[in-house]
Amino acid sequence: MTAKEDPSIQPLLDQHRSEAERLLNGMRAVVLLLLAATGAFYSKQLPAAVNRVNVLLLVPILAWTIGQWIAFRGRAQLPRWLTVANPLIDVTWITLLMGGYALAGRVELGLRSPMFLAYFAVLASRPITSSTRLAATTAALAVGEYAVLSLGLLLSSGTVIAASPVEAAVGHGLSPLDECAKVLLLAVSGCIAVYATAWQARLLRSFHEQARHREQLEIALARAQLRSLELQLHPHFLFNTLNTITALLRSDARAAERVVAGLSELLRFSLRGATEQQVSLERELELLRRYVEIQQFRFSDRLRVELAVDPRARRALVPSFLLQPLVENSIHHGIAPRASGGSVRVLVEREGDTVLLTVTDDGIGAGAVGRMRRSGDGVSGASGGGVGLGNTRARLRHLYGDAHRFEAGARPEGGFEVHIEIPFRDAAESTSPAILEVVA
Repeated sequence: MTAKEDPSIQPLLDQHRSEAERLLNGMRAVVLLLLAATGAFYSKQLPAAVNRVNVLLLVPILAWTIGQWIAFRGRAQLPRWLTVANPLIDVTWITLLMGGYALAGRVELGLRSPMFLAYFAVLASRPITSSTRLAATTAALAVGEYAVLSLGLLLSSGTVIAASPVEAAVGHGLSPLDECAKVLLLAVSGCIAVYATAWQARLLRSFHEQARHREQLEIALARAQLRSLELQLHPHFLFNTLNTITALLRSDARAAERVVAGLSELLRFSLRGATEQQVSLERELELLRRYVEIQQFRFSDRLRVELAVDPRARRALVPSFLLQPLVENSIHHGIAPRASGGSVRVLVEREGDTVLLTVTDDGIGAGAVGRMRRSGDGVSGASGGGVGLGNTRARLRHLYGDAHRFEAGARPEGGFEVHIEIPFRDAAESTSPAILEVVA
């Protein structure tokens, strides 16, 4: 699909070309005023017929240029017909001016006029002001008009044909070879202008697609964060916590206050981190501790959570809300259904430039989930936690691309395990000594 066929980019192309056309119109006005001033300065030395040609052709084109600036200066975008008409009018005006010089003076005056170079100025501006089709039309018009003009003047009576380009260079007639070379050079320049126009449109379309792709990734990340927040504040967790508070109010009011305070802190951490893609490992562990403290009031001695953290990994940046949903997944699907409860272990290590995070439990999911599966595959079963793991998998893919590893599945000895590997990125925070924490 070309840029012309892409409806999503066409308005952007039209806007850029309109702005370029305004700039080009200003440059056209300056050049025409300089030509008019030069013609007026040399008018006494030029034949009357040449002066008449200057007046007959310079005045209309100058009026056209200034008139469109006055007519459309208040509009945000020029009409498309104007951007189409301007290059075609420019090419025809150049041809008419050279033809007028040839008819008013000598044939050599027309074909040797520096105005021939104006064709190249018109072609050079095509990539920023025209579509590929218009650039091709302009190039074909320039080549065709000059070919017809030069052929007509060469065949006209009274034209001296030089035997060689050398004789033509010293002023003895016109050389057909020179004129053929000029037509060829104009054709090559036209091809380059058309190619550059198509390439510029392709680059703009590519940039537009990349920007749109980045925007889609950002939206997907935002949705993943919101889904992660929704998972953390899942109604069953809130309802269970509120039920725990209600029960504690009758037996241990001080403990109930601690649960309320813990829930408040967890909500505050969750809402503050919802706008951040990555946080320090220390902050992620703090969020996890507050969550586990609340769960301890609910499960009491039925739940045991261990945090084993490599001190070299404490300065790492990790995705926000990475560990808590995984631990909640283990508790909700693996530990809660068991009357005897169970344990969850969180291990964070660093190997070179890689951070390894492992969450394991000894819950009921061992027989329900099959072999380990790589990132991108579905995970089913009791401890599968499709929403939690799928959410985590998607966020890791968006943040790290192929530079991460995600595995989830049953442990041979029973329970469930999630293993993640991500690149180490320094959070520029102070390190703390190595610990093996037991949150119980």
